[in-house]
Order: sequence, then C-alpha cells, then structure tokens
Amino acid sequence: MIAWVWLMFALGALVLALLAFPHWRQALVQRLSAQGQRARQTQAQWTQAAQQASRNAASRTAQQAAGWGQQARHQWPWVAVTLALLLVPAAGAWWWAQHGGRSLDAFDDRIEPGNHQVAHLLEGEHLVPPPPLPPDVFATAEVEQVRPMLSSADRHWDQMDADFVQRLLLVFKIMHDEHGYDMALLEGYRSPERQDMLAAKGGHVTQAKAWQSYHQYGLAADCAFVRSGKLVITEKDPWAQRGYELYGQVAEQVGLTWGGRWQMLDLGHVEWRKPGARQAPR
Repeated sequence: MIAWVWLMFALGALVLALLAFPHWRQALVQRLSAQGQRARQTQAQWTQAAQQASRNAASRTAQQAAGWGQQARHQWPWVAVTLALLLVPAAGAWWWAQHGGRSLDAFDDRIEPGNHQVAHLLEGEHLVPPPPLPPDVFATAEVEQVRPMLSSADRHWDQMDADFVQRLLLVFKIMHDEHGYDMALLEGYRSPERQDMLAAKGGHVTQAKAWQSYHQYGLAADCAFVRSGKLVITEKDPWAQRGYELYGQVAEQVGLTWGGRWQMLDLGHVEWRKPGARQAPR
C-alpha cells in the first residue's frame, strides 16, 4: 500500500513539474521525437536489407535455373535413356503381372507331393463323411466376418474328387482320434463364377480367379473346427490356433498341401495337387 502511495505521489509531482516548467516539457517531447525517428530509420534499414537479400536470392535462383536448363539441353539424350532404363522394366513387370501367365502358390501342380505309403494305406479304405451341420451354423455374423459368402458355399462331398475326399476324411479321423478336434467342411467344390465373385472382393479374400484354384477341380477344401456345436474359424482363439497347426501337420502327412505355408496364410485350406489337374478341367 505504501509503495502505491509513493508511486502516485511521484507521478503527480512529474505532471506538476511538466506543467510548471515548459522547457522541461519541450525537452521531453524532443527526446521522444528523436527516439521515434531513430526507430523509423532502423526499420527502414532492415526493410531495405531484406529486399536486397530477396533480390539477390532470386537472381541466384534464376542463374542456377538457366544453368540447369542449358545443361539439360546438352544432356537430354542421357536423361531420356536413364528414364527408359528405369521405366521399361517396371512397365514390363506390371504388364506381366496383369496379363502374363502366373502360378499362384495355391495353384501349382509342377510338384508331385505323392505319398505312395499313404496311397497304399488308403487302398480298400472307404471313410464316410460326417453328418452335415445345420445351415445356420455357417451363417452367423462372426463366421460371415471371417469368411464372406460362406453360407452359400458348396459343402457336398460327392462334388469333390473321390481320392481327395478319402485323404481329407483321413485327416478328419486323425484329428478326432489323436488330437480331440472335431472338424467341419466349410467349402469344397467352388464354381468358376463363385471364384471370380470372391476374387472381386479383394486380395484379403482370395488372390485366385476362375480356374486358378484347385477348388474348381474338386481337389481343395476349406475346413474349420466344431466346439460345443459352434463353428470356430478364427485363429485368434488359442485352441483353434493349436488345432490349425496340428491340422497342417496331419494334412501334409497324408500328402496334401496346407495353406498355412503360403505367403497369404489360409490356415483352413488344404488341396491335393493331383498331376494333370490343369489339363482336365471340370
């Protein structure tokens, strides 16, 4: 409070002094005017320096651009050759990927995984498919999220190759008897039209188009597990994840190819790369 009183007293005294002594007032005005003039001069100097720097930079840029343009005019053949060397291989690879012949990892019958011991064991053996599950099991929201259009898939065992069916049923039997997993067929034969419909949904569903999948030849099947009457597809379930590992091992033991080895994992998929399948379309 005392400080405020002294401050107000000093301000009052200063005002009275300026009113009482005109020459003090004139000296203060002159000093403030001189300070303002110096500030304006400094600002003008800074503005002029900035403008000069900008003009210098623009001049250097123009000179560099002119030099680059002249250099480019002299070296444009080399630039064109370099661009061609870079673009032609990329364009060729793109064209080949779109139009050239290619073999998906899910459709390669160049390797014969024939297991003659398994074939011998299956001689005279006739395993019977399990009873079909109710249709609504395949139409739940959870199942549809993982496998789009599954409710309309073909699950008729007689639509598939008979020898492949016996190998797949042997996988089902081993999974049940030795590992305690009950399995269900999600989809067997798949028409070329349905294959194209699934491919149109994107690479996360399938990368194979019509006649690029063994499903069209009745030599592939997508399978999952049944637990407490419900279909378990997702591998996020630890129980199902372990089941897929065992399923892949058993499938390979009976001479089938498992989709869990592919770059785009398809854990429920197995196929029999039967020799000559591509030369004998359905």
